[in-house]
Amino acid sequence: MTLRVAERRDLAAIDAMLGASYPILLKPDYPASILVTAVPLISKANPALVASGTYFVVLLDEQVVGAGGWTAAAPPGFRGATGVGHIRHVVTDHRFVRRGIAARLMTEVFETAKRAGIQRLECLSTRTAVPFYVACGFIPGE
Repeated sequence: MTLRVAERRDLAAIDAMLGASYPILLKPDYPASILVTAVPLISKANPALVASGTYFVVLLDEQVVGAGGWTAAAPPGFRGATGVGHIRHVVTDHRFVRRGIAARLMTEVFETAKRAGIQRLECLSTRTAVPFYVACGFIPGE
């Protein structure tokens, strides 16, 4: 596996992974009625985020099997604060979960955010990912 900064050319592969994986990964924690509405909204990569320089992909045999990153700017609709970074759109291909892909992404996120002067990271999460983020050191809130 290799990790690198995401590029615009990765958009289609990230979209395909999100579209295939979210319905499977989120199914245990959300009713079908919510997934039908939510999955189309969350399964598209944000081009600006992908081009930010702080969003990463994990490749296995040149296939995107994970993606995620951080930004200093808060996600749309949320307040940002100086020195606070925001975890953004971390996902592992459903066929490759529990192989350390998301952990590798988060290590890169923590290291690059620290080098950029970020003092604290915040994360909006699906219910499904809460245990993972707790294992990474995040404290659940609202």
